[in-house]
Amino acid sequence: MTFNDHKITLKSSIMAAAILSIFGNTSHVHSVPLSPYKEVPNNFANIVEPLLPAVVNISTTTEVSANRRYQEMPNFPPGTPLDEFFRYFFEEGQPTRPRKTTSLGSGFIVSQEGKEAFIVTCNHVIADADEITVILHNDTELKATVVGQDRRTDLALLKVTTDQKLATVEWGDSSTARVGEWIIAVGNPFGLSSTVTIGIISTIARNISARAKGAPAVDYIDGYIQTDASLNMGNSGGPMFNINGKVIAISTAIFSPNGGNIGIGFGIPASLAKTTIEQIKKFGHPKRGWLGVTIQSVTPEIAESLNLKTTAGALVGAIASNSPATKAGIKRGDVILSFDGKPVKESRLLPRMVGEATIGGKVPLTIWRDGKEIKLETMVGEFEEAQQEGLIVDPTDDNSAQRTKGPKVLGMLIKEIKPAEFERYGVSEKGVIIIGLDPESEAAEKGLRPGDLISEVTIAGKRERITTSEQLSKLIDESQKQGKKQILLLINRGGIQRFITLALSKDKKETQKAE
Repeated sequence: MTFNDHKITLKSSIMAAAILSIFGNTSHVHSVPLSPYKEVPNNFANIVEPLLPAVVNISTTTEVSANRRYQEMPNFPPGTPLDEFFRYFFEEGQPTRPRKTTSLGSGFIVSQEGKEAFIVTCNHVIADADEITVILHNDTELKATVVGQDRRTDLALLKVTTDQKLATVEWGDSSTARVGEWIIAVGNPFGLSSTVTIGIISTIARNISARAKGAPAVDYIDGYIQTDASLNMGNSGGPMFNINGKVIAISTAIFSPNGGNIGIGFGIPASLAKTTIEQIKKFGHPKRGWLGVTIQSVTPEIAESLNLKTTAGALVGAIASNSPATKAGIKRGDVILSFDGKPVKESRLLPRMVGEATIGGKVPLTIWRDGKEIKLETMVGEFEEAQQEGLIVDPTDDNSAQRTKGPKVLGMLIKEIKPAEFERYGVSEKGVIIIGLDPESEAAEKGLRPGDLISEVTIAGKRERITTSEQLSKLIDESQKQGKKQILLLINRGGIQRFITLALSKDKKETQKAE
């Protein structure tokens, strides 16, 4: 089709539309009206030019001592060949003097107060750094100090002192961002300063948390901005601008099988970053709400076990002592359906909802317990304060158990735990410990392992505390005879609790394989 043909076709379409508007559309086909296009820039030079001086390169230096490297040596029995080999490799085969490592990232200047300028970057860019150097657009190098960091959002705020008047950028409103809008990324990929790439917003509210199905939801950011603008190593901490020159996201991660750009990059939304950075600047750290619960997603199997009609909500797996949740009467196995009058559509949304709640304020919530909804009220604590007081415990990994004889249920070899073994397994309550697993069992497939403690089960909405192997075996046998389909186990691993569902039907495994 020639250009003239295109004009004729377009003209015919306009005439046809006019005729339909006069006489009506007899076919009753409803069309969606198109929004008028805004002015599209024919180039981005005028937008980018005033922004570049506010984007900086960040160089960090970390000193790795010989002792620090030795601590990473694998732990083998003393005197064994492997112990001698690795001891030689780490102690004698490596230089004993300290070694310095460097890394590069990006950042941007958000404000300047007198001689002090404040720079935003990603926490992982400057984490564990001994020295931080900020390189301005004019190649001036300035030593930076850390005002504050936040691991949960991967944000950090730096401060430099200079007599220069520096360019700054403004925050945009990421909540109004739409898929398909232009996005301009500026940063320092592979050390190449002041690199500008253009793309569009590929999607919003992207969840990129890398956790296994059923694992606890701990991520604070519930929606990253995804873009196809070229991002690579070194872009982290750099700004993403809209065509109005406002920061709407901060480059933080890429999805790549080889470490290079494949058109999938992610940014921390500005609406979250701005609030976090303002709190860090004011208090030295963010101030967020805290409830004191460990949560996980409600899977269809868990919903069936609890007689829930949907998988919405957040399942409570553990509760911190002396926490707002404890004082409010929340219990393990409760499903939080709403918080502060807002429905918890997915478990990953709850940390952000709690984090943004007013610290010290009272908040209503709705929970699901024993087949019915219950209304509670809780006071919102402060996450960072609870962290300093040691009320928030990080998950631990290994608690291995020695194989001994015991009953076998659902592919698990179990035995009762004695109080003298509490410290060994990292628990503080009675229950049944898993001491062996059939590698072909559903329990093994779902991540259970020796050392896990089973302290409670729920079948068809009925919850029961487990203290002996015989009790658990009998309960499973009776449930299978009654035709029950699922059992919900409360697992304690090193003090961290979570729920796991297992099929009671003996042919469940074959059914899963056939699917």
